[in-house]
Amino acid sequence: MVDIDLLSRVKTALRKTSLSEDLQQELQDLIEAALADLKRVGVSNLDTQDPLIRRAVITYCRAYFYPTEDFDKLKASYDEQKAQLMTTTGYTDWPED
Repeated sequence: MVDIDLLSRVKTALRKTSLSEDLQQELQDLIEAALADLKRVGVSNLDTQDPLIRRAVITYCRAYFYPTEDFDKLKASYDEQKAQLMTTTGYTDWPED
């Protein structure tokens, strides 16, 4: 189940505050995919109220919702955000050195 506040923030970032039921479901699926991708690479803190997690999810959704000529830039931005989360204390369960 997608966090309603996060869904609202993503819709606002996409400038799509009014969506058909099908498009809203697609957007919810993208949010879940972004969170699953972060989890897949070891990000364990998936608090959707955390601004860094929200920003990564929003960037992922902007890249994949209606892919445009900006896809490569948005994908690279998401990948950089993901890499930073993967190496930041408090976002993973990796043991500290």
